[in-house]
Amino acid sequence: MKTRSRLAPRRADEGLPFPAQDASVWSLVLVNGIALVVAVAGGWSLMDLMAVYWVQSVIIGISYFARMLQLERFSTENFQINDRDVDPTPETKRQTAFFFLFHFGFFHVGYLVFILSEVEGRSPWGLGLLVCSLAFAINHFFSYRYHLEVDRRGTPNIGTLMFTPYLRVVPMHLTIVFGALALGATGIFVFGCLKMLADVGMHVVEHRMLAGRKGR
Repeated sequence: MKTRSRLAPRRADEGLPFPAQDASVWSLVLVNGIALVVAVAGGWSLMDLMAVYWVQSVIIGISYFARMLQLERFSTENFQINDRDVDPTPETKRQTAFFFLFHFGFFHVGYLVFILSEVEGRSPWGLGLLVCSLAFAINHFFSYRYHLEVDRRGTPNIGTLMFTPYLRVVPMHLTIVFGALALGATGIFVFGCLKMLADVGMHVVEHRMLAGRKGR
């Protein structure tokens, strides 16, 4: 299935808090900080830290898949399937959600293969990976609950909802492309900070873009 979405600006929900006053923003900073501390304390390599962020990205993908399936009202403005406009029907919702699940999942299988091919046999995974993954899971669970309520109150654009998670993996993609693996501890710090900024930035962007009320 070929999809296309022209991401038109969405009206922001006037009730959304300013980023600096948003507790969920600070919780994202906290869990990313926990991951960096665990990585440094455990002597992790950059690929070890990427494995944690890979888990986080998978959690995000699953939450978006579930959100799409639970949409009650949604917009298909500027969203096309196979170059054709579609209506906001249950069939469109299911088709979009399962296409996203397949495409996003395939995308992450590729990243997992790369990560596993680069990690060393001394990988310090185990308790550290479990702690970091659990922290991200808890954070995104509460974010997921919050977004479900926002979705029910508004009319989110399903195209925007589908494409937003891909922006969360930009730091991981840039790391692979530019070979930050060779930077050692500096690479871990740079990658961790880049990922933290991406998480916070996309959290704010997502809140603003998906808070629109306009339907199709």
